[in-house]
Amino acid sequence: MLKYKACLPDRKASHYFKRKSLLAVNSSLAVCFFIPFISYAQLKWNNVDSLYAPLPPSLHIFKTTDSLDDKPFIAYYVIAKLKARDLDFTADTTFHRRFTPKQFYEKEDHPLVVVNCSFFNFDRNQNLNVVIRDGKLAAYNIHTNPMKGKDTFQYKHPLGSAIGISKRRKADIAWLYTDSSHTKAFASQSPVCPVKDSLLRTGYALFKTNARFKKWRMRTAVGGGPVLVQEGKIFITNEEELKFTGKAIRDKHPRTAMGYTKEGYLVIMVIQGRFPGIAEGATLEQEAKLLVDIGCIEALNLDGGGSSCLLINGKETIKPSDKEGERPVPAIFIIK
Repeated sequence: MLKYKACLPDRKASHYFKRKSLLAVNSSLAVCFFIPFISYAQLKWNNVDSLYAPLPPSLHIFKTTDSLDDKPFIAYYVIAKLKARDLDFTADTTFHRRFTPKQFYEKEDHPLVVVNCSFFNFDRNQNLNVVIRDGKLAAYNIHTNPMKGKDTFQYKHPLGSAIGISKRRKADIAWLYTDSSHTKAFASQSPVCPVKDSLLRTGYALFKTNARFKKWRMRTAVGGGPVLVQEGKIFITNEEELKFTGKAIRDKHPRTAMGYTKEGYLVIMVIQGRFPGIAEGATLEQEAKLLVDIGCIEALNLDGGGSSCLLINGKETIKPSDKEGERPVPAIFIIK
């Protein structure tokens, strides 16, 4: 027996966020979705292109060392024009093994930008999120989470989020169902509450009854979660994606995130953390606020912590938090 509680009104979900203001969502839903306004001044970002030259005119790099909540803070972001023909946006992944971003940089013949993306498990080095390269699914969302305690034989099936870039170089963020039996990902433009049942495996039909899906025809995509920004407002869907539990949503950590602006620019942000007195990281709410402040209309969180790493022309931006340096990861997003 399925137990499902709808997260959004039953309407044309594929256009919900495009046509309706989030303020129009009824107040009971707003209590679930909206994060209280974070009261801190906008940070000052400085252009640091010269430190990572040579760069094309369609891509720029910014850095801040302003304090956040009166704590030391370091972050970078890359902004790249999606329509720029001198840029190619792609991804790479491995099968049951991991490389450091520097190793991916060498493997991919020295691309302009390399950044970590998907979550993974350490025991099998397996991607837990979707990766699409050249229009083909290279990795899939894991949709089954075992429950604990007296519900050991119960499972929750969440839908993970991803950011994609189409052949026409338009970006989109959606919640996806992916399966090796399908050649394309299926996308919902609104979040879907996790389905709860006693089945270890689940199928597309399980979700299709509760959300409106369309084939997601993206040339490149990488997954993570939760979504942080929709329609230019903070909109965190951790309850739907089940990425962080308890108070973890408000803990400060290194972060990686991606989003895009209404003017057609891709944004990649990394936040240094776990260096007391030097760079202490950010909460998910703070990360979302930073992305809104620089103009993102949609954005999502990617794997963070020790995985957070951004290379520009092979040079590190933030310092990775693992004492060993760059953590090996199974997938990266690339700009060539």
